[in-house]
Amino acid sequence: MEMNGSVIDQQRLDQARLEANGMYSSQFEKDACGMGFVVNIKGKKSHDIIDDGLRILERLEHRGGAGADKDTGDGAGILVQIPHEFFKRECEVLGISLPAAGEYGVGMIFAHKYESLRNEQKRIFEEVVREEGQVVLGWREVPVDGTKVGKEAAAIRPWMIQILIGKGPDVTNNAEFERKLYIIRKLAEKRIIPLSKELSSDFYIASLSSKTIVYKGMLTPGQLRDFYLDLSDLDFTSALAMVHSRFST
Repeated sequence: MEMNGSVIDQQRLDQARLEANGMYSSQFEKDACGMGFVVNIKGKKSHDIIDDGLRILERLEHRGGAGADKDTGDGAGILVQIPHEFFKRECEVLGISLPAAGEYGVGMIFAHKYESLRNEQKRIFEEVVREEGQVVLGWREVPVDGTKVGKEAAAIRPWMIQILIGKGPDVTNNAEFERKLYIIRKLAEKRIIPLSKELSSDFYIASLSSKTIVYKGMLTPGQLRDFYLDLSDLDFTSALAMVHSRFST
């Protein structure tokens, strides 16, 4: 159907009126954080999913911010399913016996860089786990390569550790276990953070779940892969990956 000139002119007038009197304004258009997601729809886990997710993240460099130190990013991270075979292998080296997949949770924790304070944070965390009727299986230090991060990020970098928590005898299903892990996370935060400035500094729980785990940091999108050595391990697999390039606003 042809549209005559008067109709087109009227549409333009209507659009101009809406822009003049409505809430929209083009001056507020701006970039913000970048998000990406990749999944195998059949649920097949592979390291290729991890690699694809990281490549998506690296292509979101323009959606992430950085400070005056261009190598200190506003933040970048990846969420994946817990790679059971990877953790089973790693825990065997540490003398930790893991139950079947889904029967334990993994917490990604940023802890104090000083060992004495870190040990106190761990002690309190374990206390909370036991009070909630769950089982502390052990701890794992997360291997990192900090040689390529910015000076500002390196100066305040916490110690990355993981706690492994087994189901308590009274937990009857996975949904109940997830709720327990959430409660543990919140109670640990409430108990550790108010105690002292020393204990609360460099303490943060990035994730605590029996299903997924988060690897993130004060990094640029291009630094995440090399910073966390776990992410390059071929046994580190998932059927999904969600990535985030942070732009601090």
